Order: sequence, then structure tokens, then C-alpha cells
Amino acid sequence: MTRDLALYPEDEIGNTLWQMQESGEDLLSEREIEFSILFPNQELALKFGQLLLENNQKLSFTPSEAHPDLPWEITAYPQMPVSYENITSYQELLESSAAPLKGQFDGVYFV
Repeated sequence: MTRDLALYPEDEIGNTLWQMQESGEDLLSEREIEFSILFPNQELALKFGQLLLENNQKLSFTPSEAHPDLPWEITAYPQMPVSYENITSYQELLESSAAPLKGQFDGVYFV
């Protein structure tokens, strides 16, 4: 099958989705996807977590040892169809919402 670069651009997310599609995974059904944001302190992370909760988002809040200068992690777990547009749009929303709280996007993970 020829790769449609409009659906699977040549970047980290596009490559992952292409590999998932090639291995036969169902990308049309909704599934839970993990989006992680790191914060420099607990107070800012909790403010971001409150914002997500006010928007009915499932989340987790944990200390993180991956980056010493960003020791707190909020992970959002939205349910969505797996498409490049859905994933990148949600990522952009999280990044713009976390920026005023000094949050830094850490990655998207497919469960």
C-alpha cells in the first residue's frame, strides 16, 4: 500500500500511525491516547490538572524523574479516533494551555 502523506505525514506521529496502520491496527475506532506535559513545580501542574478536570478530561498526576528541572507530570487520557489531525490538534491545545503555566509537552503515547 502506498503511504498517503496527507494522512500519515513524515514526522514522529505520522510515522507511528503509518506503522500502526501497516500492522493492521484499527485506527477508525476510538481509543485512549496518553499526552504528557511536564511542569517545573507541583502548584503549576495542579493548576493545569484543574483546567483539564474542568473540561471533563481523565488525567493522572505524578512526580517525574525524567527531567530534573520539570519534576511534575500531568498525563491526559482522551478517547478519540486515531488520526493525525485529532492527535496534533489535541497536542496543540494542550501545549497552548500549558504554556502560561510553564508546562512543556513531553510526548504522545498510544495505548
